[in-house]
Amino acid sequence: MLKSIKTVHSRDNIKLNSCSRNTIITIIVLLLLTSCSSSKKIISKNISATIHSEQSANHFTGILIIDPQINDTIYNLNSQKYFTPASNTKIFTLYSALKLLPKEIPALKYITTNNTTYIEGTGDPTLFHSYFQNDNVVNFLKDKKEISLSLNNFDDAKYGPGWSWDDYQYYYQPERGSLPLYGNVVTLYNMPQKTISPQFFTDSIVNIHFNKNREAEKNLFYYSTKRRDTIEIPFRTDSTLTRKLLEQVLNKKIKLVNEMPKGEKQLIYSVPTDTVLKRMMHESDNFLAEQLLILGSSTLSDTLNSSTTRNYVLEKLLADLKQEPRWVDGSGLSRYNLFTPESIVQVLQKMYIEIPRERLFDFFPKGGVSGTLEDWYPGNTEPYIFAKTGSLSNNHCLSGYLITKSGKTLIFSFMNNHFKQSSSEIKKRMQHIFEEIRDNY
Repeated sequence: MLKSIKTVHSRDNIKLNSCSRNTIITIIVLLLLTSCSSSKKIISKNISATIHSEQSANHFTGILIIDPQINDTIYNLNSQKYFTPASNTKIFTLYSALKLLPKEIPALKYITTNNTTYIEGTGDPTLFHSYFQNDNVVNFLKDKKEISLSLNNFDDAKYGPGWSWDDYQYYYQPERGSLPLYGNVVTLYNMPQKTISPQFFTDSIVNIHFNKNREAEKNLFYYSTKRRDTIEIPFRTDSTLTRKLLEQVLNKKIKLVNEMPKGEKQLIYSVPTDTVLKRMMHESDNFLAEQLLILGSSTLSDTLNSSTTRNYVLEKLLADLKQEPRWVDGSGLSRYNLFTPESIVQVLQKMYIEIPRERLFDFFPKGGVSGTLEDWYPGNTEPYIFAKTGSLSNNHCLSGYLITKSGKTLIFSFMNNHFKQSSSEIKKRMQHIFEEIRDNY
């Protein structure tokens, strides 16, 4: 009988202990939720005060900040309205490339028949590029007896819709194509001596000071030998020039043909894809962004067209976006692009779920450390912002990931359009808001 009583008593203690543990856990969760709710209210109030200040009254702001761990919105203002994203467009380009491209960049498609190797481009931007070490293609082609080049698989405009017509002479707006060489730019500098790359254009450089870098319709460049800066000037591309540039490097004749022969095409690869993606995001490189969309289309079709990639991604991979963007290029150079903060956060969240954190964050500039964020949003000891900038005149956006002092990872998109003050003033207010969130959430 005593044994039975002890057994019952023991079971009652287990039940009581279990109930106590559940009660304690419930209380802790409630306290945490109350604390989060309280801090969120304070943060929201302070952000609103900054955003609605007199200095911010005359421009359009949209912001969405979420905590993906608990699927909670920390702050939301105009997140479903459309903004000009500028280079925040590259976040969608990054996502597209991660979904469509293999670990190494596809450089050329080729077919060998009757001792002739027929080649066509894929849009790979790295061949002879000053930043990338890419010997695979050259070594492959140097071993071929006869080479025939087809450039007719590119069915797109050299410039994107809405690009500024008078930016043809500036480094950030090279032409797009199926087989770009040297980044489609001439590089000039005088330190320690005059250097021209590619040397093919040596006789096309005019030694005078002039108010433009190049003639609009031809490859005639202006660069005084008194200059000491390095300058990159886009060159006009065509099939004959592409052939001649390749011939100069390979030291052999190349034949232009209208189309590839029938048969299964093989691939030759160039550099690791992640190195191109990181360069594109850190330097906000428009040329790489544009070519990455063209590269994406090479995995979907034999015809190269950036809209093929954009349409596929929107229809097949991002059909669940709450606001479908107007997406017209890969770089964000066009003011025709329209994105909402919410759609950008959705894509950032997809990548956060699908890609290992270390690899994902490495694609983004780090606040106070690297890329376009080197001079902004520094952490106390470690960076707390990993994000992509987007700037055009009168527009500045920033979207990415924020690490709070409590160790939480937040996802955000902060978009500012149509301001007349300096962008540095906008960034100062943004930095104040980000620090408020970092320190108090």
